[in-house]
Amino acid sequence: MIFDYNVILENLPLYFGGVLVTLKLLAISLALGLLAAVPLALMRVSKQPAVNFPAWLYTYVIRGTPMLVQLFLIYYGLAQFAWVRESVLWPYLSNATFCACLAFAVNTSAYTAEILAGSIKATPHGEIEAAKAIGMSRAKLYRRILLPSALRRALPQYSNEVIMMLHTTSLASIVTLIDITGAARTVNSQYYLPFEAFITAGLFYLCLTFILVRLFKLAERRWLAYMAPRKA
Repeated sequence: MIFDYNVILENLPLYFGGVLVTLKLLAISLALGLLAAVPLALMRVSKQPAVNFPAWLYTYVIRGTPMLVQLFLIYYGLAQFAWVRESVLWPYLSNATFCACLAFAVNTSAYTAEILAGSIKATPHGEIEAAKAIGMSRAKLYRRILLPSALRRALPQYSNEVIMMLHTTSLASIVTLIDITGAARTVNSQYYLPFEAFITAGLFYLCLTFILVRLFKLAERRWLAYMAPRKA
C-alpha cells in the first residue's frame, strides 16, 4: 500500500481552516451550554418538584437521544414549518453555524447540568453550616460558597465533557460546515484518499485533545490544590 501525503501537504490550509471552525463551534457551544447549565443545575438540586421536574425532564430527554438526531431536528426539521420560515428567527435557523452551535449547546447543557448538580450535592455540609453561621443569605450562599466550590470540584468531570464535545463537533460536517472532519471529507471526495484524509483529521483531533487535557490539568492543579492529600 502506497500512501500519498503530498496531497495532504497541499491541503493543509484547508485543514487549518477546519481547526478554526472546530474551535469556534466548541467555544460557542461550551459557553452557551455552561450558561444554561448553571440554572438547570440549581433547579435539579431543588427540593420543590415543580422546579426540579422540568430540569430533570430536560436533561433526561437530551441525554437520552443521539446528538445527530438533535442536530437534524434543529437544522432540517424546523425548516418544514411555515411559521418558522416566516419568523424573524429564520435567518438564524437557516444558518448552518448557528444551528450547529445551538444543537451542541443544548446537548452539552444537559450533561453539564448533571455534573454541576452532582458537585453541588457533594458540597461538604460543614461549608454550608459555616456560611449560615455568619449570616449569609441563601442567594449569597449559592453565589459565594456552593457554585464556586461546585465548579472547582466539577473540573475533572467537566474536562471529559469538553473532550467529548470536541469530538462531537465532527458532526458539523454533515450540515455543510468545513470543520476538521469536513476538510477530510473534502479531500477524500476530490482525491479518493480516505486513509490519508481521515488519519490526518484524527491527528488534528488528537493534538487538540492533548492541549485541552493539559490545560485542564493545569486548572485542576491551581483550583483543586486544597483537595490534594497533604504530605506527612
